[in-house]
Amino acid sequence: MPAYNEQSSIAQVLHRVCTVALPPGVEREVVVVDDCSMDGTWETLIAFQQQNPQFPIRSFRQAKNLGKGAALRRAIQEARGDYIVVQDADLEYDPAEYTLLLDPVLKGHADVVYGSRFMGGNPHRILFFWHSIGNKFLTFLSNMFTNLNLTDMETCYKLFRADILKRIRLQENRFGFEPEVTAKMARFPGVRVYEVGISYYGRTYAEGKKINWKDGLWAIWCILKYNTWARQTFFPEIAT
Repeated sequence: MPAYNEQSSIAQVLHRVCTVALPPGVEREVVVVDDCSMDGTWETLIAFQQQNPQFPIRSFRQAKNLGKGAALRRAIQEARGDYIVVQDADLEYDPAEYTLLLDPVLKGHADVVYGSRFMGGNPHRILFFWHSIGNKFLTFLSNMFTNLNLTDMETCYKLFRADILKRIRLQENRFGFEPEVTAKMARFPGVRVYEVGISYYGRTYAEGKKINWKDGLWAIWCILKYNTWARQTFFPEIAT
């Protein structure tokens, strides 16, 4: 869970993540990386841990603000479980839907599962027409290069087998994580990718949303970059 200036929501998100029912036999570990927040997020996180020692939370703080992608690289490095789910520190995604992401994996069908905001009949807050068009365009462009047929490449909710994700060489510091990890994951030998419909409780900018049109342009650059000339994908123990 990367977190940057999410003081108003992080305790509530952590409580949901730590108390949501999981399938039998599945244990949780919550790895939070505070990206050098300036609003008291770190202090709120530490206070929550101290007040709830029964919850399996491990927290880390970046020395300076580097971006979501950098925070995720740190979290991936620190994670010790068999599967990794990306969870933002806001309230746009519902941890109760972890079971939807886990189902194809636990049934032995999938190695990677994307939670799509654009499929299924789950609740979806209506916001930002041009964001929707932009997300669909970025997914379309990504699919052209990866030969996947995703409906929502830019979704936060992505579940990976940890042994796959830890072997992918990630570089992006900000929101370029989404197209980069998709491009590189698609080249992993034999990877099985599934998609499930999820809910989406989007925020307005007044409510704290951070991504903007500049990040959309950068995502286009990342799709082109990581699918064409910058194709060094894996750490040395696996061939490209």
